Amino acid sequence: MKRMQPETPTLAHVAQLANVSENTVSRVIRNKGSIAEQTRKRVLEAIEALGYVPNRAAGSLASSASLIIGVILPSLSNIVFPEVLRGIHAGLADTPYQPMIGVTDYDLGKEQQLVSSLLAWQPTALITTGFEHTDAARRMLKNSRIRIAELMDIDDQPIDLAVGLSHRRAGRATAEHLVRRGYSRIGYVGHDWTADRRARARYDGLCEALSEAGLSLVVEKRYDGPSSTIAGRDTLAGLLAEGAAVDAVVFSNDDMAVGGFMHCLGAGIPVPERLALFGFNGLEIGQALPKPLSTVRSNRFNIGKTAVEALLAQPERPGEPQIIDTGFAIIDGATA
Repeated sequence: MKRMQPETPTLAHVAQLANVSENTVSRVIRNKGSIAEQTRKRVLEAIEALGYVPNRAAGSLASSASLIIGVILPSLSNIVFPEVLRGIHAGLADTPYQPMIGVTDYDLGKEQQLVSSLLAWQPTALITTGFEHTDAARRMLKNSRIRIAELMDIDDQPIDLAVGLSHRRAGRATAEHLVRRGYSRIGYVGHDWTADRRARARYDGLCEALSEAGLSLVVEKRYDGPSSTIAGRDTLAGLLAEGAAVDAVVFSNDDMAVGGFMHCLGAGIPVPERLALFGFNGLEIGQALPKPLSTVRSNRFNIGKTAVEALLAQPERPGEPQIIDTGFAIIDGATA
C-alpha cells in the first residue's frame, strides 16, 4: 500500500489549533499590532507543535513588507566583515527580522546581481558596504524606496544612511600621531586600491597631514593584490631592500602590518627601536603579537549594530540622507 505523505501545515492549521483567526496568526508571525501575550504564546506553541514554516516570500508579496533585512558584504574571509555581521545579528537579536546575506568578493558587478536578487524579495531594508556601486545598482537602490544603509565609510554622500568612520580623518590622525612621537622619515606599505577605496582614502589623509607638517612619505610600495600577512611581509622586505632611510612605516591595514612585523622578526630588525610599524583596524591578531601593534581601531561591531537599529527605528526613508559617525581610536600599542 502506498504510504500517504503528511499534509504540510498551513496558516489555517495553526489558526485552528490556537483557536484564533488566520489574521491573528499572521500578525503574530510578522510581530505587527497589539496582541495579548496569552494569545501570542498560544499561536507560537501551535507553530512549534505543527512544525509550521511561514512563507516569507508569499507574505512579502501580499503585504509589501517582509521580515528580511538584505545584507551585502564584500568578504567573509576578511575578519573585519564577520565582526560587522556580528553587530548586525546583535541588532536583530530581539526582533523578528532575519538577515539574508550575499558576498561580492569585492566585485561591483556581483554586487549589482545581489542587489537585484535581494530587492526581488522585497526586504524591509538593505545593507551594503561603501559608496561604490555600478550605475545600475545605484539606480536600483535609489528607486527601491526601502531603507538603504551603506557601511564603513562616511566620506561621501549616502543614498539614504551611512554608518562608519571617516577614513581620510583616520589617515590624518595616523600621521599626526607619528609626527607627535618624533617620526619624520615615514614610509608606506599598501595593497591594491582598486578593490579597497577606503585604504586609498586613508593614504590620502596620511599624505595631507604629513604635508601640513612639512613632511612627505620618504618611500612607498604597494602590493598588486589584496591585503594579507604574506603580502605585508614581502612588500616591507622589498621596500627596505631599496635602501631608503625610514624610521616608521604605515601599513594599509593590520593584516599587512602583522606581516611586516614578521619580516622584522625574521630579519632581526628591532621594533620600534630601529623601525616603527603602524596599522589600521585594531584586529585581535595585531594585539596578540609579542609587541602589540600600534594602530587605529575601527568600531566594526558597533557599525553593524548601529546601522540595523537606525534602520528599524525609522522604517520610512527620511527626506535627507543621514550620516552616523561611529568614530575610531588610536591604539598606542608597542610598535610605534
